[in-house]
Amino acid sequence: MGRRGKKRALVAIGHKILVAAYFILKDKTAYKELGAAYLDNRKKDRQIQRYLDKLKELGVEINKEMVA
Repeated sequence: MGRRGKKRALVAIGHKILVAAYFILKDKTAYKELGAAYLDNRKKDRQIQRYLDKLKELGVEINKEMVA
C-alpha cells in the first residue's frame, strides 16, 4: 500500500487504539502485547493461504502433508 498521508495514518492509529480499548473494557481483561512475531506469523499464514488458493485455481492439487 502506498503512502496515504500523515493525518490518515494518525486516524488509523487512533482507530486501532479505540478498538483495543473497547475490547479491553468490554471483556474486562488486561492489555497483552502480542509482539512483532505475532504479526509476522499472521502475515506468513495469510500469504501461504493466498498461494494455496491461487494454486488451487490453477488446477494444482495440494494435499495437507505437502504443506506442513
